[in-house]
Amino acid sequence: MSMPHLPLIRESRFKQLPEVVDCHASAQPFQCSGLRKYASLDSKSASLMYTVSEFVDRRDDYMTRTRSLKENMWAPITWKHEVPSSSKWEHLLDPLHPWLRREIVKYGEFAQATYDAFNNDSGNCQCERHKLFDELHLTKHGYKVTKYIYAMSHVGGLHYLERSQFTQTWSKDSNWIGFVAVSTDDESQRIGRRDIVMAWRGTVAVSEWVLDFEAKLLHIGEGDVMVEYGFHKIYSSKSESTRYNKFSASEQVMEEVKNLVKFYGERGEEVSFTITGHSLGGALALLNAYEAAATLPDLPITVISFGAPQVGNIAFRDKIDEMKVRTLRIVVKQDKVPTLPEKFMSTKILQRLLSLTGTRKWVYTHVGEELALDMTSEDSSFQKGARRDIALVNKNSGMLIEELGIPENWYQVPNKGLMIFNSTSGRWVKRSRVDQEDIFSSI
Repeated sequence: MSMPHLPLIRESRFKQLPEVVDCHASAQPFQCSGLRKYASLDSKSASLMYTVSEFVDRRDDYMTRTRSLKENMWAPITWKHEVPSSSKWEHLLDPLHPWLRREIVKYGEFAQATYDAFNNDSGNCQCERHKLFDELHLTKHGYKVTKYIYAMSHVGGLHYLERSQFTQTWSKDSNWIGFVAVSTDDESQRIGRRDIVMAWRGTVAVSEWVLDFEAKLLHIGEGDVMVEYGFHKIYSSKSESTRYNKFSASEQVMEEVKNLVKFYGERGEEVSFTITGHSLGGALALLNAYEAAATLPDLPITVISFGAPQVGNIAFRDKIDEMKVRTLRIVVKQDKVPTLPEKFMSTKILQRLLSLTGTRKWVYTHVGEELALDMTSEDSSFQKGARRDIALVNKNSGMLIEELGIPENWYQVPNKGLMIFNSTSGRWVKRSRVDQEDIFSSI
């Protein structure tokens, strides 16, 4: 008897998706010979149909490796500065190059790590720096964390980041915002260079910063280059009265990157800088790339962002392109965040601005190439090599059908962050982690 075909995602949950979609993980099955597929979800959004047995009984048989093959992944991709802007991603996106797909997964997992390790109560990271990848099972990628980065948790009255309500918290002024990592010797040999990575964390709930979002542009650098005010404040704010943000997130990152570039450069190695982030983290990644390209003009820089909003105006985009920063934006078509902030500005308002100023310097625009994904339907067929574990859909959601047997919101830290304080009394307390090595004390 053949198994009944059931929709992959619950129809009720699909209809209840929020206006601003904040998906930290996505997964799509593949088509395989011998497995018949059907399409049907509702009249408005077609979705593939699958037998439950394909994802339960046989799930392990079709898992794609999440670790890139031990070969020079960038062999078909010229990543150096000589690449003309128009051909940076030529022939790699449609169809999506299998090696590039694996690298997108890798950097996406780095971006996801900033969510998985974040302590929502204190605003700190739950893992010690040298244990981060071990505890999150990311050692397979061949990188080691060299620095934690912190940003101000309250900037000019805006609430882009978490601010703890506990009186005895780790820090009332700072948030752990991401990490710098560098490829190991083996990984560097595989990819043909020493890769420095900066992974920026977004907000846990997009609605928190959308409500405070200001479509206000701020001049930076020379000429007409402008960026969104709030993003830049997070990136550049600091305070002498704080413990972790006497130096801004910008200064912390750039000092670490410059030190790593100098160290490996003196060893005769080719070095690159790859910046990633999701949502707000993707916006910070682009600001980071702009500064890094201006500060280290000979350093090849790549941005791979996920669901990022628009950051700057046309002059900002043109300057990023002029500095030969390679930018790839992965977006979900149903996600509203990439449409911000122009979502708040009607066409009439934009036309009025153009007529008054005679310039488009006040108009937001995206940077780089876009890889658009569709969570409701897809014209092209799924491929085996593109598959991710379907359980990741329910990591921070409850969208999968119950027949798959995957719990809703299944990801959590052990004991929900509690640890035994005294085995004799049996007292449990919140984990506390304040490492002196994380305090950035000198530039």
